[in-house]
Amino acid sequence: MYRLRHLLLFFFVVALVGCNSSNKEKTNSEERSIRKIALLNRVSALPTEVKSPKYNKPSANKVALGKLLFYDPILSGDKDVACVTCHHPNTGYSEFLDLSIGPNASGLGSKRRFKSPNSIPFVKRNAQTILNVAFNGIDANNRYNPEQATMFWDERARSLEKQALEPIKALEEMRGNNFSEEEILNVIVRRLKAIPEYQELFNEAFDSTDAITISNLSKAIAAFERTLVANNSRFDQYMRGDKDAIHISEKDGFELFKSVGCINCHNGPMFSDYLPHVLGVPKNNKLPEIDKGINDTFAFRTPSLRNLRFTAPYMHNGSLTTLKRVLEFYEDISNGKERNTAVPAEKFDPFVRELKLSVKEMSLIISFLNTLNDEEFDKEIPETVPSGLAVGGNIN
Repeated sequence: MYRLRHLLLFFFVVALVGCNSSNKEKTNSEERSIRKIALLNRVSALPTEVKSPKYNKPSANKVALGKLLFYDPILSGDKDVACVTCHHPNTGYSEFLDLSIGPNASGLGSKRRFKSPNSIPFVKRNAQTILNVAFNGIDANNRYNPEQATMFWDERARSLEKQALEPIKALEEMRGNNFSEEEILNVIVRRLKAIPEYQELFNEAFDSTDAITISNLSKAIAAFERTLVANNSRFDQYMRGDKDAIHISEKDGFELFKSVGCINCHNGPMFSDYLPHVLGVPKNNKLPEIDKGINDTFAFRTPSLRNLRFTAPYMHNGSLTTLKRVLEFYEDISNGKERNTAVPAEKFDPFVRELKLSVKEMSLIISFLNTLNDEEFDKEIPETVPSGLAVGGNIN
């Protein structure tokens, strides 16, 4: 019996030590996770310099060419849509539309309408601003690789060079009905080669002859888009040392932004972790089918919060018209309320459950978000484009 008692005591002590060791390891692991989250959940001013891929170094000639291409509807199948049609400087290189309208339409931003008859569908996602897209993928330590920068709501392209060609190939964005996706880029190259001014501009930009190629087309547009930077908002000034750049109420909103959990996904200089999250955003009734996002998971990449003044309506399908409605949506889903019947609460991103929003805090957070606006960006519009077509396509 004595030996038995001692054996039992021995096993109890071993178990207790093991438990304490396990708890200690668990505590250390949790502390490491907390430190890691604190490191990631930082925000800072945007860099003053922009990186470019090694294979696409910028030059004045290349940027000037890219700007003309950006405004020239010759890049669209029916010569009626340009890149700027949905990303106009007057609307912060975004547009005041929930879902973009491409070919067979006229007007700009919220005034744009399809012509009749029409067989072109709406673009199924909201047009994000191109301002600061040069910094896509940047992390809390200001590190990013422009050759692998994530693009689009569904991350389907990496780098501005690859992104630049996707709208041209998309039926509802620029291609239209008259050309296939496989042939449209070659059609555009042939058109450009038939214009002497473009021949000269491409040759100068790329310092070679016969320089009009699909690859150089994408490089020129990307080079121009990297100049569309708005990195001197009041928040940037504040983070660079000017403590009077934002008001007391905006500072209070900044603290709330962090404490309620918004910063879990909206962090880094661009206020985006550039990761996919499932939120169950309300559907847009203009779309015949619910957008299932990345790999049919209903996940979408976190958008930047910079220059929100120019990017309403919000979310991937433009279904929320104001910032107040966005915050009310987050309050709903943090409480388990389902706003999209196709996305049950158990599929919501874990970060959603950590949000602690209340109505009284929303105005302060919105005040803070307004410090991220910067209206000092390139608004100059070319008077003409080499094709001789209407600048920007059918936008009047």
